[in-house]
Parts: sequence; C-alpha cells; structure tokens
Amino acid sequence: MRIWVDLTNSPHVLVLRPVIDVLRARGAEVRVTVRDFAQTVQLCERLGLEHEVIGRHRGSRVAAKAVGLAQRSAALVRWGRAHGPFDLAFGHGSNDVTVAARLLRIPCSTMFDYEWATVQHNVNCRLAQAVVVPDTIPPERLERYGARGKLRRYPGLKEEYYLADFEPDPAVLDELGLDRSQPLAVVRTPPVVSLYHRFENDVFADVLARLRGTQTVVLPRIPEQRAQLDGFIVPERAIDAQSLIAYADLVVSAGGTMNREAVALGTPVWTTFEGRMGAVDERLIAEGRLRRLRDAAEIDLRRRERDGAARVRRDPRLLADLLCVPMDA
Repeated sequence: MRIWVDLTNSPHVLVLRPVIDVLRARGAEVRVTVRDFAQTVQLCERLGLEHEVIGRHRGSRVAAKAVGLAQRSAALVRWGRAHGPFDLAFGHGSNDVTVAARLLRIPCSTMFDYEWATVQHNVNCRLAQAVVVPDTIPPERLERYGARGKLRRYPGLKEEYYLADFEPDPAVLDELGLDRSQPLAVVRTPPVVSLYHRFENDVFADVLARLRGTQTVVLPRIPEQRAQLDGFIVPERAIDAQSLIAYADLVVSAGGTMNREAVALGTPVWTTFEGRMGAVDERLIAEGRLRRLRDAAEIDLRRRERDGAARVRRDPRLLADLLCVPMDA
C-alpha cells in the first residue's frame, strides 16, 4: 500500500502527522510532498517528517493562485510519475494534489473544516472521491461544490484528533525567554494571502495596540508581516506553538486553526476573523468556547486559573479510515 500526502500550509503538517503515523503503523509506505509556504517546511523538519519540497505559494491574487495551481499541479504530476504508482493521494485543502491525482488516475481524498473557501472546494470536492469534514458542517452547504455522496464526516474538532497524544512542554517558554510569573498572550496574524480574507482587519490592529508593552508572542504567517511587529516577541523559526498556547493566559487569532487548538487545550481564546463564519466556529461561539472580539478594549490580560478540566482526545485512526475510503472502494 503506497500513499501520497501533500502539505501546503503550516497547520496541515500538524493535522496529518498522526494520520501518517497511523498509516505507517498499518504497513503503508507514505511519501510526503510539501509546498514552501509559511512555516510548513520548518514544521516538517522540526517534527522529523521526511518530505520533498515542490513549489511555493504564488501570492493572494486570483490570477497568481491560478498560475500557482497549474504550475505546482504539473510539477506534482511529474513527481508522481517518477515516484509512483500510488494507491491513494490526499491533503488538507490541497488543490494541487487533487488535480495531480486526477491526471494520474490515483484515488484521492480531500479534507477541510471551513466551508466557505469557494474556489478551493469547487476544485477539491469535484475531483476527489472522498470529502472528509466535521459533522458540524451542514451537508447542504457543501452540495454546491459537488460533494454530494462523497462526504465522510467525523465528530468534534480536527484539533482534538491531532492533539490527542499531546502534552505541553515548558521548554518553549525558556526558548523564547518568557517570564513565567507574568501573564502571557499569544497572537496569530490574519491570513492576508487567503482568498476569503481580503481586507484590512482594524480590530486586529487595535489588539496589537492594546497588547503592546505586555508579554505577548506574535506568530506571523508571512515574512512581510514581521516588519509590523516591533515591540513584540516574534519567533525567528517554527516553534512548539501548541505548548505555547497551552501555557498562555489568552489567545487572539484572526485565523481558525490556532483558535481551535486553544479551545481543545482549554485556553481562553478570541477570534478577530471578519470573513464569513464557518459552522465549526459558529458552534464554538454558541457554546461559549470561542469568543468573537469586536472591540480590543474587551481584552483583559491577566494570569488565568487552571481548572484542570479533562481535555477531549479523539482517535486519529478514525481520520485515517475516512481518508482511505477511496482506496478501500
């Protein structure tokens, strides 16, 4: 059994690492390709995940994304022919591997947990044989993408699966020179290169102004954001962000994955996302597990009480089973 996994963004390394481990434990040979974007390559190196770098992100413009999809998909087709045959290919929101798999006639799965990335889903849902999503997303929201009859749904958050074996390591606090006696905020910048997040986020700018002068670690997505973060602690390379979140007193993120990691780890978390809210975050907000930040004045950074509540831990073998459905068929 030979399986091809493609990773195109930093969170995907974390999401699919335990799935890869499960598949290898079952005797599969798993090959990994990676797009050079954000901290994706660094995270693979940090986690010891053997990989081959193919292509890079082409920018936020629709035309640039189209060129990037065509060029990287073609590069993946060449790589797949050279290293195949494969019994299955999959990624978390990777258009590139879905297109390449169709051209190479490889059974393919796709996975995501935000339903309003219209361009991405119109490609992936139509070309893949299995669409793996949280059961929180109403199926009717995905039918317009061509997902009817392909949905494989899982309970809970994807973060509860890939963090199932996770225990926080305090070494990250020393690595960043943090004072354990002082409150700690962790902030993730907006996904400015994403098609579904095309505007200035004024609330996020106010968050930075309010937290300036406190012990705040800011995790930028791209190098261009780093120049705007003077006065904050900004890691020079990929770090153990999950441990940092677990030890934080407050998390603020304009994206999605870090918010849900905070929820899964029991850390208070605010979202400044201004795009169309997905079903997963809608549910978390309704349950009071995630708060939507509309005014930075609401932020009160102070040491929090650790209540010791049990975390939800889910078995990543379920995700592996769902992603492998096309191969089983």
